Amino acid sequence: MGSYIGDRVVVLGGSIAGMLAALPLSEAYREVILVDRDQLTEPEPARPAGVLPVRRAVPHAHQLQALLARGQRVLEGLFPGLTDELVSYGASIGDFNKNVRWYFDGRKIKQVETDMIAVGPGRPLLENRIRARISALPNVVFREHTDILGIVASPDRKRITGARVQAQIPGAEPEVIEADLVVDATGRGSRSPRWLTELGYPEVEVEHVKMGLAYSTANFHIDPGDDLLGEDIASVPVGTPNLPRGAVYGRLAGYHAITLTGILGQKPPTDRAGFLAYAQSLAIPDIAEAIRRGEFIGEPVAFNYPESRRRRFDQMSSFPERYLIMGDAACIINPIYAQGMTVAAIEATVLQDHLRRGVPPEPRRFHADMIKRGTATSWDISASGDFAHPGVTGNRGVKFAMGAWLVQKVTAAAEYDDKLSVAFLRTAGLIAPPTSLMRPGLVARALLGKKGQPVPDPGYTPVAPSPAADALAGSAAAGSGG
Repeated sequence: MGSYIGDRVVVLGGSIAGMLAALPLSEAYREVILVDRDQLTEPEPARPAGVLPVRRAVPHAHQLQALLARGQRVLEGLFPGLTDELVSYGASIGDFNKNVRWYFDGRKIKQVETDMIAVGPGRPLLENRIRARISALPNVVFREHTDILGIVASPDRKRITGARVQAQIPGAEPEVIEADLVVDATGRGSRSPRWLTELGYPEVEVEHVKMGLAYSTANFHIDPGDDLLGEDIASVPVGTPNLPRGAVYGRLAGYHAITLTGILGQKPPTDRAGFLAYAQSLAIPDIAEAIRRGEFIGEPVAFNYPESRRRRFDQMSSFPERYLIMGDAACIINPIYAQGMTVAAIEATVLQDHLRRGVPPEPRRFHADMIKRGTATSWDISASGDFAHPGVTGNRGVKFAMGAWLVQKVTAAAEYDDKLSVAFLRTAGLIAPPTSLMRPGLVARALLGKKGQPVPDPGYTPVAPSPAADALAGSAAAGSGG
């Protein structure tokens, strides 16, 4: 780049959102410093990568996390050749519809070939390869094992001028890293709302959708001859009001992973027998059968997600200059919709566009654009799906009720209809907006098309596992598969 708009930018948090932001920032500033409390640099993974370690600051990375079709496209644009690189480490790849089994109310929507790519690296591998790309940039510096203490403002508090940090070394003193721009990418635990109020700024308005999601994930070795996925790369029975328990079963880089989900009090267990028993309560038998055929790699790991939360920094009456808030620090969305990494990638392109104007981004304008182009669609999709469950509470609206009603009609008819199947998956993959499903021709097909009957809820009785679950518990006690 021939000229820069500033000397130094500090990115708080080495998350995927922080690293993706570092790419366009490295083109606009002479130096980019990423600060994180964890160790970020790591050795080259094997091929296939297998189960990689999870960073302490990202406990939810134990869970099966997917990259939506648009996320794959955006990341490939930011890092040319990334998809092939992930596949070279063992990531599965296929068509987002034809090679993924999507179930709603126990009915599989029609698998049709599309132009959308599904790639299954798993969160740790994807983060590892993005970090390798960012580490190779000559003007990006990682400050590892460093605690983030706060932000520093100018005397009039109208501008953020740096960040206060402290190395995790005995006797280390707090220090200030001066910067022309500071970006908060510290995730869902972000302290930006408190830091801003301490500087005299108003409290940020927060939108909530409270669904009480609980999920547990286990990794497995499954022999190729026992792999029920065949040519497919994932099976996704989605939790619905009729069948509130769901799952995601995917083939990753050298292993398989199964996530069991539940909302509003449905809690997948973390013991092996209970994990199988919960899977047996699903309307789709493939998940439980995969567990029976597989060999556990460690124990199931649980994670609770009480609510989706969007902080409206764009609507604050005043906001300091030279301070941006991105990723989960600004908006966290029900992870069952697998939108987080894709939204982070989209936000990086929004930042790229603002930086290419040749001046530091204006925070409220940037935050508004980040919502318009990044989180608005994903928020509407997830909120519509969550509010379809009567017990979910939060900032409800008529559009969410209409969206939930339309999705139910579309997915019911998509069991037999190619066009509806593709149209729905383009929306779910964030390729097309939800309004695309409202085209008259698609609505007519959804209302008038052939539909099967929903599968009855088989029920879940956690205190009475099946004989197969008892047998599995016995093998676990004997140390099998650990």
